[in-house]
Amino acid sequence: MLKGIDVQYLKHFFTFAKKYKRSILLGITMLPLSVITSLLFPWLIIQVIDVHLSQRNIDGLLLHTVYLLLVLIASYVVDTTYSYNLRKAGQYTITDMRSVLVDRVLKLPRRYFDNTPIGVTLSRLTSDLETIGETFIQSIVGLVKDTINTIALLVMMLLIDWQLTLIVLVIMPPVMYLTFYVRNRLRALYQVTRSTLARSIGFLQEVLLGVKTIQLYRAEEEVEDRYKGYTDELLKAQKKVNKYDAILFAFISGVISITIALMIWYGSRQVIQEALTLGVLIAFINTLEKVFVPIRDFTSQIASIQSSFAAFDHIEELFVEATEEEGRELQPTHKVEKQLTNFVSLEFKNVSFRYNDNLPYVLKNVSFLLEKGHQIALVGSTGSGKSTILRLISKTYQDYDGSILLNGIEFSQISIEDSTHLFSMMMQDVHLFEESVHFNIALGKKEIQREQVEQASRYVYADKFIDELPNGYDFCLDKNASNLSVGQTQLISFARSIAQSGQVMMLDEATSSIDSITEDLIQKAMQRLFKEKTVIAIAHRLSTVRHSDMILVLEQGEIVERGKHQELVAHNGIYAGLLNKSILQAPELKVAEN
Repeated sequence: MLKGIDVQYLKHFFTFAKKYKRSILLGITMLPLSVITSLLFPWLIIQVIDVHLSQRNIDGLLLHTVYLLLVLIASYVVDTTYSYNLRKAGQYTITDMRSVLVDRVLKLPRRYFDNTPIGVTLSRLTSDLETIGETFIQSIVGLVKDTINTIALLVMMLLIDWQLTLIVLVIMPPVMYLTFYVRNRLRALYQVTRSTLARSIGFLQEVLLGVKTIQLYRAEEEVEDRYKGYTDELLKAQKKVNKYDAILFAFISGVISITIALMIWYGSRQVIQEALTLGVLIAFINTLEKVFVPIRDFTSQIASIQSSFAAFDHIEELFVEATEEEGRELQPTHKVEKQLTNFVSLEFKNVSFRYNDNLPYVLKNVSFLLEKGHQIALVGSTGSGKSTILRLISKTYQDYDGSILLNGIEFSQISIEDSTHLFSMMMQDVHLFEESVHFNIALGKKEIQREQVEQASRYVYADKFIDELPNGYDFCLDKNASNLSVGQTQLISFARSIAQSGQVMMLDEATSSIDSITEDLIQKAMQRLFKEKTVIAIAHRLSTVRHSDMILVLEQGEIVERGKHQELVAHNGIYAGLLNKSILQAPELKVAEN
């Protein structure tokens, strides 16, 4: 029997499947025809043997033989039509589910990705969905048809000879009991195999991403031992699955043989006593296989379905995982659209934040005001909270204490879609795709035309090196942009943030070493940006700090100093100390990233 949770999964599946009801209905209409062909075949065998062969009557034998052939052909056509249409609908359904899940994953909060390895999510979107697509659909298609045909054949057998049918019915209960027992065992085991597989994929993905570090520190053996633990756990569970599956398959095969033997023994006596015709006995033996083979296949179908329901368990985790804005009271777009057309101000009022309820606050009562045309530089040591401020502004994280006002509207009540056009961000950690330079700047957005991409590149002085590349803006990057220098990737990232046309630029200055020429270009672009745009930046260079209208010095999540460069230097506090240390090392402010 299906559990309540299984029914819930099926309802969820059919919510997507109803879009393809035409194919489903066409497949379902084949079921009555399949039943008719299944019943006609044994009936025609009885006619051929009892009416023609036993009576040595050849009149009409050819016609009945033709009927048998037509029934066989009709059976193949009907079964093919049924299977094709339902599998077609199933595959389209899985495709839609995958699209919805990917869209949903992209909207999940950053906390989900902080706590869930990427490999686990990848396993949900690939192997779990493929399991549902390949095994669940095929097994359901076969199970439904076989169940209906088996019931119809048993009814027919009862009508023809209830005593012979009784032999089958007596053996049915232990077979069904064992089948349901194994079903429950398989469900638990498949949960283990799929969970272990997801964890092993997650671990393997982390290993491959950090393979250089592993090789550098000669940690291969430790990694291999840990991965072997996953594979051993998976093997142990899979061996149990195979054991139960093999026992049940062998049991059903044995039951079929014993039942056929009993039927021949009992039926032969009935035929000798002329209480039963030879045609009926042969038809029963032939039909017996059609009754028990589906039950035998039912075991493998049950195993596949249990594997699929285990995959459904994992898929459902993504469906029930709340996206960043689910459950939040957001202002309707039409109410805030006009007020958020242009940036006016962003104000933090006593904002505190922590990444997890069990962790300490990384921001404590932070307050500041960023107005249009102004520039704010965030300065502080590692862990002081600089990056967290930018993450709150970009809505990477929410659930803060206090108040953040964007143009006078509470930030938590504004949807990401309504505020994202106001902000552009240049991150220190640059990720470039294995696509063209144009794609990496525009990020595939159709509204960003080639002219805007080229204009953004010129703005940050990246156009010169791009023009020198083979095919220019159509030059394709290798994996990890290995065919570009570090400085060139920084310039593309800078151009990307400009191309997004945000009215407020959020910058996280790069601390990585780049060549002096690229460094000069980035500094020129930064100076232009600070003159023409509203900016809030994590500053690592003295030149950036000097161009700011306001410098916020953070220490352990609190703003401990604020003011212009000269004011803070004269104050001779924490900022002056950071600056003096930096001047001793280099002619720029070397403050580590938060």
